[in-house]
Amino acid sequence: MDDHRTRPKVRPAIAEGASRRKRLTLSHLAEQLGVSTATISLALRNSPLVAQATRERVKREAEAAGYIYNRSAAALRTARSNVVGVAVHDILNPYFAEIFGALEDTLGENDQIVFICNHRDDVERQRTFVQALLQHRADGLVLCPSVGTDPAEINRLVDAGLPVTLICRDVEGARAPVVRGDDIAGTLEAVRYLIAAGHRDIAFLGGRRGSSTGRDRHEGWVRALREVGIDPGAQLYEPEMMTRAQGFEAVGLVLDRKPRPTAVMCFNDMVARGLIEALRRHGSEAGRDIAVIGYDDTLDAATATPSLSTVNNGAGEIGARAAEMILAQVAGEPIEADRVVITPRLVERESTGTCED
Repeated sequence: MDDHRTRPKVRPAIAEGASRRKRLTLSHLAEQLGVSTATISLALRNSPLVAQATRERVKREAEAAGYIYNRSAAALRTARSNVVGVAVHDILNPYFAEIFGALEDTLGENDQIVFICNHRDDVERQRTFVQALLQHRADGLVLCPSVGTDPAEINRLVDAGLPVTLICRDVEGARAPVVRGDDIAGTLEAVRYLIAAGHRDIAFLGGRRGSSTGRDRHEGWVRALREVGIDPGAQLYEPEMMTRAQGFEAVGLVLDRKPRPTAVMCFNDMVARGLIEALRRHGSEAGRDIAVIGYDDTLDAATATPSLSTVNNGAGEIGARAAEMILAQVAGEPIEADRVVITPRLVERESTGTCED
């Protein structure tokens, strides 16, 4: 009978395993490579203060040794997290995808990681995201503010020292810098173009009345009509639509209107594309039977059938300039301007071809 008292003792494997699994530190790497811990830290953060050859050597050794850079610990030492939050109301809108791309390119070149929030114009969702950023010691916030955002909340962040840059929308009374397009000028140019083409019944679809963008694009439409004596109150105006699906559903408003509009100015490209699809379902073609203009000049506007006339709103420039503003604030450097307004540009394509009376 096997007596456990006579079995040979086996050394527990846990000690050796624990030793192998012991977390590597900057000090271990510094000792192995013969450099200081400060050099290791800078190299792992892609700092230009460390020669490229040294950065590459440090990264190779860290990867081979299984070292994971502890960003949270680094933040405690440097008061920097290398995290920037970006919050918008609709990440499904390809216009914001272009802004994100430009933001990430510029921030990534400076070793910043982007955290994204889709607040859906819900102030509480936006507030929760901002609180999470503060808890994680984020370096900054790029915000397309939700409808209903209180300027006092933004000012508290600014006063607390958090770099904040607003994009696309203004919040009256907020003391944060802003980068946005000139929405009044863009819509004014587009509607003037329709008027010059002979249109007098020009509808406007979409845009949230609670946002500066929605108000400004509507204002551009109103001004253009009034310039030639057209009463905006006699035209079809249907706000609050923002999506492709809502544009699709709005076709009945256009086709059943008496008199029927010969042109439609849409708040954005998504509403315009949805409307054009629905018109085709009803036997009408944009550019032949009715003129349709979008706004933002998103990536598929040129390749759609028909190609979409729209207003280019400088998505890439907005993203890049906002990133530069945040980086300057993080570094404690002065920014060139508190308010950057991008000049829009009308792009004429097939969806506004000559319409038959």
